[in-house]
Amino acid sequence: MSGSPWGSGGNGRPSGGGGGNNRPPNIDDLANQFQDNLKKMFPGKKMPGGNKPILLFGIIILGLWLASGFYRVLPDEQGVVLRFGKYVNQTQPGLHYHLPYPIETALTPKVTRVNRIDVGYRSASDTGRATGVSDVPEESLMLTGDENIVDIDYSVFWIIKDAGKFLFNIQAPEDTVKSVAETAMREVIAKNGIQSILTEGRAQVEIDTQNIMQEILDSYDSGISITQVQTQKADPPKEVIDAFRDVQAAKADKERAQNEAEAYANDVIPRARGEAAQILQQAEAYKREVVALAEGEASRFLAIYNEYRKARTVTQERMYLETMEKVMADINKIIIDKKSGGGVVPYLPLPELKKNAGN
Repeated sequence: MSGSPWGSGGNGRPSGGGGGNNRPPNIDDLANQFQDNLKKMFPGKKMPGGNKPILLFGIIILGLWLASGFYRVLPDEQGVVLRFGKYVNQTQPGLHYHLPYPIETALTPKVTRVNRIDVGYRSASDTGRATGVSDVPEESLMLTGDENIVDIDYSVFWIIKDAGKFLFNIQAPEDTVKSVAETAMREVIAKNGIQSILTEGRAQVEIDTQNIMQEILDSYDSGISITQVQTQKADPPKEVIDAFRDVQAAKADKERAQNEAEAYANDVIPRARGEAAQILQQAEAYKREVVALAEGEASRFLAIYNEYRKARTVTQERMYLETMEKVMADINKIIIDKKSGGGVVPYLPLPELKKNAGN
């Protein structure tokens, strides 16, 4: 009976390839078994050259089997060595060696390739259509923190950072990443208002979602790194989007009116404040002038009063003369000395004569 090269030999001794000893098959057993099979096929004839051809053939087979353990890891790959299907080692890019099959095998997954998962929608390449994008409401509709509903589509980009953990710690990696993405995004959306999600807060939503996803995947020891979360669309549900846009337009009009009012106030209020400050300064100057004049008059009165107490007659005469000087300063007047010898005709127009004489 002919036997398998990995089975028991013709002499009844077990070969080294099977069973539980985990050793390569015995070459002598293989050669003897091969020779016995040839003798059975050609009875009565002696093989030329003895066992040398068979031994040479066995050595060649052994060399090829041992050489099959060489493998190369490309720069964008990581090598993962398995011994009887169990992960034992991880290798970096370059040429490496492992024990030949079936003892050890090597896997070389791509670790620099950026993988993409779309959530909330499917592109044409995913749905098999020529063009267009199909929406997936059960993934895209989410409840916001202010109890509104937002329809958000987004993409997750990820790479393998540890090939061993990626291959053996999680099942269905793409489904796992997608489920984690939905969980993280719903958590972030539930903490924010719809206005922030649709406008200036979208970038922060992406960052928070990426951080939560990475924390969850690290807790799974998944060997996956999230490189980016990118929102493709964030809108209210299509059933109410028209009403929502009307509300947004009204808010925009309100903000524009407020901005115009603030601009007008910023123009009027500073000018009014400037005018008020100017009036206050003028009043303060007038106050100081009046007070100074009053203080000066009071000081002058006190000075005259003190002089009056000292010499009443002289002071009265001086005051009389000063007063008359002020009263008669702008009056045309003729002074006639009564002690002079000549007289003056009472009706003579002396002022007119004086003017003519001056001309």
